[in-house]
Amino acid sequence: MGRRKIKIKRIENNNRTANYTKRSNGLIKMAKEITALCDANVSLIIFSSSGKIKKYCSPSTTLVDILEEHHKNSGLRLWDPKHEDLYNEVERVKRDNADSQIELRHLKGEDINSLNCRELIALENALQNGLDNIHQKQAN
Repeated sequence: MGRRKIKIKRIENNNRTANYTKRSNGLIKMAKEITALCDANVSLIIFSSSGKIKKYCSPSTTLVDILEEHHKNSGLRLWDPKHEDLYNEVERVKRDNADSQIELRHLKGEDINSLNCRELIALENALQNGLDNIHQKQAN
């Protein structure tokens, strides 16, 4: 015995939340299956009426890559330059943060085996300057 066909319309009672959860999970499952079975790049974003977001992106790609491919194939620009500038700024800040974390580890004496002689001398000077500043403040 098969399922009966339902009329597609807005659900008016409190089954809406459960129905949304089941259907959105089903869509994400299908997106994963298409990715695995067909080697397709899939990106899926679902916004609920309550503001919750569910998303899926194929492991071999990113949303930005998929948007760029869409732009290249369709000519429609979904990712405007303002967003691209913000994305580049975020990436720059991430790189700066990573560099600062490495520098902090070096100042703590960690991971200094990878430094060359010039970098070690610069590190020694920075530490000496810091030590001199501490002694000055203690003297005042």
